[in-house]
Amino acid sequence: MDRKIEYIITEDYPTVKHYLRTRRYPRAILMQLKENESQVILNGAAVPLWKPLHFSDRLTITIREGAEGSDQLIPVERDLKIVYEDQDLLVIDKPSGMSIHPSFNHYEDSLANAVLAYFEKQGESIIFRCINRLDKETSGLTLIAKNRLAAAILGVDVKHRRLHREYRAVVKGSLPMDGEWHKIDVPIGRKPGSAILRQADPEKGKAALTCYRVIETSGRYSLIQLRLETGRTHQIRIHMGYIGHPLPGDYLYCPEYDDIHRVPLHSCRLEFTHPVTGESMEFISPVPEDMERMV
Repeated sequence: MDRKIEYIITEDYPTVKHYLRTRRYPRAILMQLKENESQVILNGAAVPLWKPLHFSDRLTITIREGAEGSDQLIPVERDLKIVYEDQDLLVIDKPSGMSIHPSFNHYEDSLANAVLAYFEKQGESIIFRCINRLDKETSGLTLIAKNRLAAAILGVDVKHRRLHREYRAVVKGSLPMDGEWHKIDVPIGRKPGSAILRQADPEKGKAALTCYRVIETSGRYSLIQLRLETGRTHQIRIHMGYIGHPLPGDYLYCPEYDDIHRVPLHSCRLEFTHPVTGESMEFISPVPEDMERMV
């Protein structure tokens, strides 16, 4: 859906473009506005981006969606645990077992299907844009942009590591509860002969850095807090297995299902700057019961 944003200018700016840059508008959005002056309204009149701005001016920007869409997705109504919503963002606490996008033989049971149905019920339509993609088995906080501008700004923030994420995981074995953060700095690469599996590969892999701290241990299992400095596929699962503490219930890397039947990994915290308002945002999700029971 299109997004209309109104700004009251509080100081002089050389041009509209200069001002929008201070609001973190990326190049692709500025190009769209340059080519469509009707989307830039200054004090009631359409203006080009080079128009100067003055104190108390009223600037209205309309962000239009492109030709791409989610028409190929089938809206399927499912319960969604919505943590937060405004005109630009949707934060959902995703359950384990729900993939982000449809996949082979699973065309109707993804988060994308459910989100489209949610908006369709409200008489709205959006292009599904997930900012922090979680694996199917990983539960927790998932951030969705509701328009092109929010997605573009958050995409830049992800690239520059300005969107901060924390996870909780249950791993095998007892780890010392020393209160310290520990680093696993080991490159990760594809496992030969597989398009899915990854492995620690100090010689040919891409740089990967995981930081973890032990929260609780039962002797058999430990609950840990994790922060990622890089975003490699299966990074937590590979790194914890590399140091001898894999995640049980992991059908790819540690298929042991005595106490849990899914990867015990949870996206517990998201922190970022709102792409439109500039407000600091933080969301926290408690550890699921199936993980808590293990420790």
